[in-house]
Amino acid sequence: MNGALAKLRTPLLVLLHDLFLIPWAWLGAYWLRFNLEPLPEEVFWQSVRFLPWVVAIQGASFYYFRLYRSLWRFASLPDLIQIAKAVLVGSASITCLGFFYDRLESIPRSVPILYATLLPILIGTPRLLYRAWKDQVTTLLTGKRALIVGAGRAGEMLVRELLKSPNPEYRPVVLVDDDPQKKGREIRGLRVAGGCHKIPKLVAKHRIDVVLIAIPSATDRQMRRIVEYCEQAEVPFLTLPSLKESLFYRSAGIDLREVSIEDLLGREPAQLDWHAIHTHLCRKTVMVTGAGGSIGSELCRQLASMPVERLILFEVCEYNLFRIENNLRQCFPNLSIVPILGNITDSTSVRQAMTTHRPQIVFHAAAYKHVPLLESQLREAVHNNCLGTRIVAEAAIEAEVEEFVLISTDKAVNPCNVMGATKRAAEMICQSLDSVGPTRFLTVRFGNVLDSAGSVVPLFREQIRRGGPITVTHPEISRYFMTIPEACQLIMQAAAAGKGGEIFVLDMGEPIKIRYLAEQMIRLSGKRPGIDIEIRYTGLRPGEKLNEELFYADENLIPTGHRKLLLAYSRPCDPRIIAKLLDQIAKACQAHDEEQLLVLLRTLVPEYRPQLALERRLTSA
Repeated sequence: MNGALAKLRTPLLVLLHDLFLIPWAWLGAYWLRFNLEPLPEEVFWQSVRFLPWVVAIQGASFYYFRLYRSLWRFASLPDLIQIAKAVLVGSASITCLGFFYDRLESIPRSVPILYATLLPILIGTPRLLYRAWKDQVTTLLTGKRALIVGAGRAGEMLVRELLKSPNPEYRPVVLVDDDPQKKGREIRGLRVAGGCHKIPKLVAKHRIDVVLIAIPSATDRQMRRIVEYCEQAEVPFLTLPSLKESLFYRSAGIDLREVSIEDLLGREPAQLDWHAIHTHLCRKTVMVTGAGGSIGSELCRQLASMPVERLILFEVCEYNLFRIENNLRQCFPNLSIVPILGNITDSTSVRQAMTTHRPQIVFHAAAYKHVPLLESQLREAVHNNCLGTRIVAEAAIEAEVEEFVLISTDKAVNPCNVMGATKRAAEMICQSLDSVGPTRFLTVRFGNVLDSAGSVVPLFREQIRRGGPITVTHPEISRYFMTIPEACQLIMQAAAAGKGGEIFVLDMGEPIKIRYLAEQMIRLSGKRPGIDIEIRYTGLRPGEKLNEELFYADENLIPTGHRKLLLAYSRPCDPRIIAKLLDQIAKACQAHDEEQLLVLLRTLVPEYRPQLALERRLTSA
């Protein structure tokens, strides 16, 4: 039987089926005209004599409107509209033929109208019944029972795709949505049972196997709330790609994925001025230092999607350079890419790259950033983060680079560690050089980025994989978080908006407690915090703050034309004083005199308050 029904999808049999129903509709119209009584013999033969013309004209109309090409399995409103069009055109043509033949003397005037009413019913009903039967069979036989969160466009698309799939992995059973106007409505025959708070109750009532979250525009708070309900119901949950993924990476379809920590801590997509960014980068040669790092590599990928003329990758790690170059060449085969293996503290290498390739914009992302490690590596931190920045910045001026963008950190604000102090010094170097030559210098400062190399997220992920414990330094420690793609997009936005000398501070939202981050990552892995995975508090590490800051009190933070970019006008930096201190720092680095380096760093960054342990170590040494 299934084989016979499958043949209904072949164009020839579909056309024959429709032609077969034309006589029934034609004679049925006469029968209705005569009140369901037997037709007079003369009228019957008149209808039969005209029937071949009816079949020929109506069949031609069916062929013109291509009814034979529609698949009964997916019959829907557009198919019914197409049937109605074909029938109306055929009926009108038959009426015109009857009028020219004998001014409709042999055809009762009501017959064409009744015929045009009956035929769509006869043709459309088998299609809809077949689809309903197939949907019912599919629903009854296959797939995990799924609750859909979201009754908007994404939810309707997800339900439609799952229902029409011949072998769906998930079978939609019921929907929830917080919009009270949608409660009680139906989507594709499935009822919207209420708000998200009903998830635990509905999971038990309908024996739900999985929750599918179909709200791509959900904020972090909405996602956290939905995930909490799913955790209460003790049921797995998946989500559609977020708008950030869909819009920026041009992803499409209904590919479901596991809920990630970025979904819970990320925020609504930044509304960027893409026209300004495209105009700013159009046909420019762009250089990225630290191109293989977490921020640098993502920045390179996003720059590659812009209309840049050439992309220069400057990176000290051979493997990281190979990896980002290979990735970019695969994704952007038409882009001119120049990989350069070099160190930012090597002035010859940096100047050679600048003078040879003449970049118009430089994004300086190369830096040492691991806070506890750098507490015991003062000389290397200062050499790389301070002197390296000076070398790249001065080379940019010599090469007449139009714009230099320093990527800084919130740890540069009132620093209590070596990493933060060296990054604050790098900010001051760039500010002091803004008025020296033709190059515009600007700084972009932001907090932690999720899942960057060496950060807390990959560390927690590895600890969870090993079965725990997860180590958190302090129960109340908190940090600002932003996703890597969003941070890089805002860096490009700041570059397009900058005039020179500014420090742009990214709006990082509310700080997140690291304890909460650990708990959520444990739950997303299917484990229970404190039961399956222990959270162990180890105490603050060297150079670590309890809470970070994004700007100084005297920086006069003001809004810009972009709501996620803030402008910090900080104190002026005298280029002569800074140059003199940097010369002394270079000599101290050459002599490997860390005690003198600490004194000079504190002189350069007076707000730097090193930890007592560091001062004691250097004094005793």
